[in-house]
Amino acid sequence: MRKIAVLGATGSIGRSTLDLIARHPAQFKLVAASAGSNWQALQHIIETHRPTRVALADPAAAQALKAALGANHACEVHSGAQSLVELAQDSQADTVVAGIVGLAGLASTLAAVAAGKRVLIANKEPLVAAGALFLAAAQRSGAEILPLDSEHNAVLQCWPPGFTPHQQMPSVRGITLTASGGPFLDLPRSALAHVTPAQAVKHPRWSMGAKISVDSATLMNKGLEVIEAQVLFGLALDEIRVLIHPQSTVHALVEYVDGSTLAQLGAADMRIPIAHALGFPERIESGAERLNLAALGQLEFREPDLAQFPCLGLAFAAARAGGAAPLVLNAANEAAVAGFLAGTLAFLDIERVIAHTLERVSLEAVHDLDHVYARDAEARRVAITAF
Repeated sequence: MRKIAVLGATGSIGRSTLDLIARHPAQFKLVAASAGSNWQALQHIIETHRPTRVALADPAAAQALKAALGANHACEVHSGAQSLVELAQDSQADTVVAGIVGLAGLASTLAAVAAGKRVLIANKEPLVAAGALFLAAAQRSGAEILPLDSEHNAVLQCWPPGFTPHQQMPSVRGITLTASGGPFLDLPRSALAHVTPAQAVKHPRWSMGAKISVDSATLMNKGLEVIEAQVLFGLALDEIRVLIHPQSTVHALVEYVDGSTLAQLGAADMRIPIAHALGFPERIESGAERLNLAALGQLEFREPDLAQFPCLGLAFAAARAGGAAPLVLNAANEAAVAGFLAGTLAFLDIERVIAHTLERVSLEAVHDLDHVYARDAEARRVAITAF
């Protein structure tokens, strides 16, 4: 039986993971879980799954949870950023699901890798900002990093057997990541100046959190995935292609040197990649609906329009620059998206703020967590000055 710790248990990735754990009680047991401040949802998880340890980033929320559980409850309740790191290292867990959104999940996810866990990683931002640190930690500890992003998991499903992080595969010619195009795919660029946060978070295919939904609307999410793919699969930038695929049925393709191309298809349900990674290398039932290609009728693909969505081009440029450029890109994007969601920035200001920040912050490589956080903070300060 695999013993699972879920970081970000109350988010969409966490909820899907818990659904799968409940479907396979003989194979998986939740032993630890974390949340930000939603102690009520975490209380429900405790009562349903009976983990032995939980952590909340918000100390006040942790106190409220302790009071609700009562003094004699068997589940330990911890709080603060360090508690998330300790939970990720918990010796009871052999598998850690990293589902905390944004760079907030960096320290805990890296701690799980350093502890030699099987790490199912959904939060792409840590790999974008500190990919070299993750690869080095995995090499030292023997950790197994398995992607939960639907596209990267699809690549893994089509990849040659024996995948390990950043392992070169001479038989692979390249990969293609697909993007739905988001809610504004066919909207004239002039109209993008007036779109609202409520419109931006209405993804046409996936049910996701606000930040990643806005990233999908700008195509920055796909740009971050390109950088993540470089880290996970050891690919050169010119070996990674992006195609718009509005049906979100083909999640990725892997092209081999013999001319074969393998594609992974499935419904737009995150339980599919999570089930694949939880059971890896075996397959387990996910609860997702079966794919009916006859009912779907047709699959459409097109090249992305970088003039319409320049954030994707900014991500490719950052990947090409290397060093701290992906880190700075990610920090500026997080700051700009937060500004847009708060009503401070217009939608098209997101790309302007990111470009401004990349021009003004050092892109010299960073070599440890302290430097990552310092450069990240600098990039956010610069980004905010452009609001």
